[in-house]
Amino acid sequence: MHMQLLPNSAVIAFDRTNSGNSNISLPDGKCIKFERSLDCTAHSIEFYPANRSVRPLSLWSDTWCSSGALSQDGVLVQSGGYHHGGHVVRYFDPWKGSDADWMEDRKGLIRPRWYASNQILPNGKIIVVGGRNEFNYEFIPKTSDSDHVLYPLGFLQETLHTKSVQDNLYPFTHLAPDGNLFIFANDRAILLDYEQNKVIKKYPVLPGGYARNYPSTGSSVLLPLKLSSNSSATLDAEVLICGGSVPNSYSMARVTKFLPATRTCGRLSIMAANPNWEIEEMPFKRVLGDMILLPTGDVLIVNGVENGSAGWEFGRVPVLNPVLYHPNKDRVKNGSRFQILSPSSKPRVYHSSAILLPDGRVLIGGSNAHEFYNFTALFPTDISLEAFYPPYLNRNNHRPRIGYLKPGNLIGYNQKFSVEFWLNDGGKDANPANTYVTMVAPSFTTHSFAMNQRLLVLALDGVRHVVDRHHAADVNAPVTASVAPPGFYLLFLVHEGVPSRGVWVQIK
Repeated sequence: MHMQLLPNSAVIAFDRTNSGNSNISLPDGKCIKFERSLDCTAHSIEFYPANRSVRPLSLWSDTWCSSGALSQDGVLVQSGGYHHGGHVVRYFDPWKGSDADWMEDRKGLIRPRWYASNQILPNGKIIVVGGRNEFNYEFIPKTSDSDHVLYPLGFLQETLHTKSVQDNLYPFTHLAPDGNLFIFANDRAILLDYEQNKVIKKYPVLPGGYARNYPSTGSSVLLPLKLSSNSSATLDAEVLICGGSVPNSYSMARVTKFLPATRTCGRLSIMAANPNWEIEEMPFKRVLGDMILLPTGDVLIVNGVENGSAGWEFGRVPVLNPVLYHPNKDRVKNGSRFQILSPSSKPRVYHSSAILLPDGRVLIGGSNAHEFYNFTALFPTDISLEAFYPPYLNRNNHRPRIGYLKPGNLIGYNQKFSVEFWLNDGGKDANPANTYVTMVAPSFTTHSFAMNQRLLVLALDGVRHVVDRHHAADVNAPVTASVAPPGFYLLFLVHEGVPSRGVWVQIK
């Protein structure tokens, strides 16, 4: 149900705590008492993709439909959930090594957060937006008086479809390059000055009559931000929202009528003076899909179904073909920005997720459309993980390799640094016109939304040939924390469409 890549390259994966016993036992006979039952199995793991090792972790409260973000120090801050888990903020510190486990603050939130969204901010704080019947936001961790204030957000009440079918849960939140917060719920969006609790822009309704948020679950990404070395340059930012279903899809699914999802996407330049939605069509209808930014700047759309909505047993007709969206393609020249990829053999429906790995693959896991684990249903509970190989890995022998960074892996804002790299294809010279450097913020993915996902294309001063296959790219770090919130990123060098393996960097 939830996945987060950590800066030690481990993945934290976890589910709700009351779906039933898992297949992994807690160590040393440890058991956890949940209300009236005793559970000796793990509902959270630390997984190392490099060697496929698994370490069980202890969850003490229900994480069903919760949210999360990676702090600027690399600690996973995870908030909310169901019932007694609604007020809980959980922490997982990867730097504690084999002793790391979940720590919980039972009073970490003012209001219970179920289906809320999190976003890391320029000051290192995390904003928690909305949740079921919560038309407000707050900040965590609570280290100052202002963090103990609840801020009303009428927009979340205005976008309510009905009380029972809200269609604005897990609102899509993206930090704009001016430091304000873009929030999309149901079929419309605002730009929020969260410090002053003031809406500074209202965007046009996304046309088509479709709801895009839970339970009519589409997905959203902030498209790659192309940075400039000019600190005064105005930075453009575009949001892409794909999929979803009609507002009554959930209600109809409850009476076994599974309405078709939409194949439409909306693309919006959120910093424009007069923004308007550009509508595009995916090759497939899709609800419950995940959108993951690849190191190249392309968007992978994967998982989901063609009919129905989120909810127990409410999805039908799995979409097995992943799709690539190429944001830089010219629609007039190319006809479409979408590329259909080879299908998977595994349906990934409700409660599946996906995240980018440091080696450029995408880890995909889970699928449980049932209230409890059910391994014999139409879409059986699937607790497996698999790796998706993007097309650029077909050219692995052309893959550049990052040697080291000068001055190092700790980067300051507005700093110049060099990425030393090697080409593996017979000493071929680097092509400066087709070389660029990206920084990708690892996401917390749940319910088809990769929170805090962000890709920066760094400003390039030039590419130098050093000796033989050894080259160096001279780049500029992001200028402000509004463009790149402090914390850990994966840095990739892309040469002729093929990315290197990622290198962890921290900006502060």
